[in-house]
Amino acid sequence: MRKLFTAALGVLGVLVTAGVATAAEAAAPVQASLDASGLGLTAFAMVIGMGIAAAGCGIAQGLGLKAACEGVARNPEASNKLTNSLLLGLAFIESLAIYTFVICLILLFMRPFG
Repeated sequence: MRKLFTAALGVLGVLVTAGVATAAEAAAPVQASLDASGLGLTAFAMVIGMGIAAAGCGIAQGLGLKAACEGVARNPEASNKLTNSLLLGLAFIESLAIYTFVICLILLFMRPFG
């Protein structure tokens, strides 16, 4: 039930924000660059987004390492399989933080508002 609720909440979040993310103004004047407030809000969004991504990835990596250590302690013969799976999982988790960093850089340098 908890997984279903989490999945439904995620889908609802995407549906709620999709209209705002894809909306375009009808006759918005084209700006050459962001004004100071727009740049400040973009930087604030970058800080919040990267902080959440780093915290989430850190927690996930800690839980994965904890589970791998417990698995090796219970079954030492399976340490090679667990190590390979752990390293692959940690690489996938770390890639999520890198994707967030790339999106933050796109927000800063591509200036999507102007």
